[in-house]
Amino acid sequence: MDGHAGQFVIGRLGGADVLLQAGRLHYYEGHSMDQVTFPIRVMAAFGVEQVLLTNAAGGITAGLVVGDFMRITDHINMIGVNPLRGQAPAGLPVFVDMSATYSESLGQALDQAAANCEIELKSGVFVAVSGPSYETPAEIRALGKLGADAVAMSTAPEAIVARQLGLEVAGLSCITNAAAGLGSSAISHGEVLCQSRQVSKKAVRLLAHFCELA
Repeated sequence: MDGHAGQFVIGRLGGADVLLQAGRLHYYEGHSMDQVTFPIRVMAAFGVEQVLLTNAAGGITAGLVVGDFMRITDHINMIGVNPLRGQAPAGLPVFVDMSATYSESLGQALDQAAANCEIELKSGVFVAVSGPSYETPAEIRALGKLGADAVAMSTAPEAIVARQLGLEVAGLSCITNAAAGLGSSAISHGEVLCQSRQVSKKAVRLLAHFCELA
């Protein structure tokens, strides 16, 4: 899939030891939820205790414009399937508390990192949908009424599994397009990739500072 290298990169960033997942698997590609979330289980097995989940998202709320970064404060899972369905791995809970999915302390670290970089960081609720088709304008209006600020086709499954494993979770969306019905042109994957590349240097600075503080 374009934009997803499918690699693990291990190294140091901002003085911290990091394991970077360069790209991800998606439910819309035909993968099972077990496959989609398996990298999170690998990270936990490696001893990772904190994860920062990132995505390219469509902006729903009027205050979010293309090029913005949004700290995820909560999510709505509209994919239609939960990655914890079925038999839980030994010693792990099936019924996982999601009332504080996104760590407040990691969120504050993101806020401070953005301030240090002089990057405006907005915050809001993320909604995950199954894809691969983009949403209709009517669906975007409905999602907005549910309380969603940004939408994409990932992240919620990984966050759910990370919480089952006891990992601290932070989430960051890059707004790469206006959601359906809110922009002046049709949405395309090429547009999403182009905007992602344009903000990549700013994202690297933000993540490096975040690693210093987390």
